[in-house]
Amino acid sequence: MDELQTRIEHTVLGPLTDWDAVTTVLDTSAELGMRACIPPTYVAAASEYEPAVEVSTVVGFPHGQHTVETKCTEATQAWKDGAAEIDLVPNLGQAAGGDIEAFTDELDEITAAVPIPVKVILETPLFEDEQLRTLAAAAAETDIEFLKTSTGYTDGSATVEAVSLLSEYAKVKASGGIDSYAFTEELFDAGADRIGASSGDMIVEEYLEQ
Repeated sequence: MDELQTRIEHTVLGPLTDWDAVTTVLDTSAELGMRACIPPTYVAAASEYEPAVEVSTVVGFPHGQHTVETKCTEATQAWKDGAAEIDLVPNLGQAAGGDIEAFTDELDEITAAVPIPVKVILETPLFEDEQLRTLAAAAAETDIEFLKTSTGYTDGSATVEAVSLLSEYAKVKASGGIDSYAFTEELFDAGADRIGASSGDMIVEEYLEQ
């Protein structure tokens, strides 16, 4: 698969993530040609440490219950610090409760706040297909660039079925429980454009060993 490495976001987002963990991910990403996804705390330093690696960071992470104003501030700061893309956790509680207007208004405000791509995380394991389609269709009417499957902080992981569904509406970043090239290939075949994984290095190494 051509340019597979550039479609992998090597990720470190745990609650105990420190600078050493971030530099390890950046070093590995630079060596293997991957992107990286890191906590917002480290974006400015990461941009100086390894400017060749395209860095994404998270906003509203991991549960999305921040105010919209706070998320806009987070997103703007991340962009100023050097983030190339934003992975946003929206207020899924509002959306699940039926307030789709609040959901899309939030996406509109945050995408308007920054001139970089925004991926919206839909926590696909939490929703039945019908509700997931409602959210995906609504999000696709805004200026988001990607739909993303999961933060990794809920039960369940990325699935072929969820990726296939989301790909009907927008580009897809699959994340959550992806730890092999074989599964990565299945997700790409299902319509994923990107993969987010803490095992990004293993995925790429397995691919290169073929």
